[in-house]
Amino acid sequence: MLQFLPDTPIVPFTILLAVILTVPPIFERLRLPGLVGLLVAGVILGPSGIQLLTSDDQAMKLFTEIGKIYLMFVAGLEIDLAEFRKTKERSLGFGMATFALPLIGGLLLGKIFGFGWNSSVLIGSLLASHTLLGFPIVNRLGVVSNEAVTVTIGATIFTDIAALLVLAICVSIHAGEFSVASLSVQLIALGLYSVGVLFGLDSVGRQYFRRTGDQESNQFLFILLAVFLASVGAELINVDKIIGAFLAGLAVNDLVGTGPVKEKIEFVGSTLFIPFFFVGMGLLLDIQAFIESLTNNFALTLGIVVALVGSKFLAAAIAKIIYRYSWNQAFTMWSLSIPQVAATLAAALVGFNVGLISESVFNSIIVLMLVTSILGPLMTTIFASRLPLPQIDIKTDKIISKQKYAEDGKVDPFTVLVPVNNRLTVIYLVEMAALLARHQSGFIIPLSIVQAHVHMDEIELDSAMRMNRRLLNRAVEISKEFQVEAQPDIRIDDDIAEGISRTAKEKNADLIVMGWSEIGGLRSRLFGNIINNVFGSCHCPVAVMRLLDEPTNIRVILVPLKHITPQTLQEITFSLMFADTNQGEVTFLHVCDPRTAEQQMNDFESQLSTIIYQSGFQVKTEIKTVRHDDASRVITQESKYVDLVILRSIRRRTAGGLAVSNITMEVIQNLTCSMLLFGSTNS
Repeated sequence: MLQFLPDTPIVPFTILLAVILTVPPIFERLRLPGLVGLLVAGVILGPSGIQLLTSDDQAMKLFTEIGKIYLMFVAGLEIDLAEFRKTKERSLGFGMATFALPLIGGLLLGKIFGFGWNSSVLIGSLLASHTLLGFPIVNRLGVVSNEAVTVTIGATIFTDIAALLVLAICVSIHAGEFSVASLSVQLIALGLYSVGVLFGLDSVGRQYFRRTGDQESNQFLFILLAVFLASVGAELINVDKIIGAFLAGLAVNDLVGTGPVKEKIEFVGSTLFIPFFFVGMGLLLDIQAFIESLTNNFALTLGIVVALVGSKFLAAAIAKIIYRYSWNQAFTMWSLSIPQVAATLAAALVGFNVGLISESVFNSIIVLMLVTSILGPLMTTIFASRLPLPQIDIKTDKIISKQKYAEDGKVDPFTVLVPVNNRLTVIYLVEMAALLARHQSGFIIPLSIVQAHVHMDEIELDSAMRMNRRLLNRAVEISKEFQVEAQPDIRIDDDIAEGISRTAKEKNADLIVMGWSEIGGLRSRLFGNIINNVFGSCHCPVAVMRLLDEPTNIRVILVPLKHITPQTLQEITFSLMFADTNQGEVTFLHVCDPRTAEQQMNDFESQLSTIIYQSGFQVKTEIKTVRHDDASRVITQESKYVDLVILRSIRRRTAGGLAVSNITMEVIQNLTCSMLLFGSTNS
């Protein structure tokens, strides 16, 4: 069969796409990381398996190189510089400890097993960095703002940069005769290059982003160009390209923020390029040699794993003593710093290709990656769940102040913007907006956006204007029934979503009420839809709803909460405000991990009770906590007894739709009652 396949780059590319699509979900169902499945797929498809792919193929070399560069770029991009700045002294302190101790441990281990000084130092540097595989776990548990967590996240900057610096020096020494002069020249060149990338790309990028405005496609291409230019520049000064990619990620970190450009970058990387790298790593594995090296050099493999786990724990213990952390904080720091994936694998591949480390060391690093990528997140789940929840400043984090002031000092009324474009949904939407506005003594703005045409005298445009005016007149009639003032507005705009967001800003709206539309279709995934774009660009909270009954009949409300943040406070306040309009009741459902400590659950309920009390709304409430590992199942079950479920969406976009979790999407698909998706502001 293989003989009949055409000898073109399209064949390996097609095979890689099939692997990326099918293999990771299978391994994730087995409770194994998806990247492990990609490695296994590489082994099966490579020289040790059915020989469908080979690492010597030029197309595979290109795909693997791009994946390696992209992996290190995303590693730099995902580092939270804002959190690092908050605790930079302690982050640097822990970073030095969690870098130096594994470096020394790996160096001693290398010398014990007979490696040269240069190779031993590189082995130590491979253990010195870490990958934050446990970050989604601490984020899910709501303890990201715990100082021990932020210190560990900040330490990633130091460990990754230092490890890559050691790699550059080791490769440079290996390439030629060592001398103090050549090393000095290399370090000076690397320093100048780093300054140029970090400050040059940031400065040029800010100017380009300022001039291009909302042209996300061009901004995305600019970032890609910057990454590969930085990689080429690194090779010009005789250091590996992954150093340039990592520095480029740090350079544009603040520039892209958490907006849509960053989402597109990470979407493309996690979907295509980075999986290419892991499959390519699997192609390099010779199974027979791998098994032989593990059996014949088991002591080396065991020594590397023990040295890594032990030295990382020692660094966390030192941080506990110096910074007076609890043991749960220390163990959380240890578990977060264990996984060795991104920088470790990329650097190991470089060292292996240039002959600095042997095949036995390379195979041991693969084992280290497998062990730590499973052990680290597991330990993080256990110990991070025991950390106390952060205390939120309740007084400063409300959805809407009861009074807002205009520039002249006068009180502005509460304003609800209601985009209307469907005669079937206009009634419920306007009723909802009118209820909220009446409760807050405000008014509503029914808004209709007509898609612009090239010629303003086209018949289709006039017809659309007439139809939309009828919708606005209907909205005004409904608002009068609720004794609420309506100020209808009709606009012509090239982009409907931008027209909604601009109007909301111009009118100083407090809330946008929109109708629900499906977000999972092919067109939405490729081009986005109106809801996606409004969520990503507007300045105020957005309530997207799918109502199956009149808003006046909604009495029982369910609000699932994962943890309490400034953003979820807005969701809580909104639910209480809406319930107060109908003399309804709210059940706050907290589905937590089965291993969550009793004290953490009590702290959550105590904080939530305080928030409810200080909100000032006289609403009947219930706080229900359930220990379960399937949150969507619990939420769906509880929704059978309520009129409305209020879910939360993060206020940003992804290339695949709204930034809602898999749990939220599963709940939306299974709900049989009314649903409201609430998008809070980021402030």
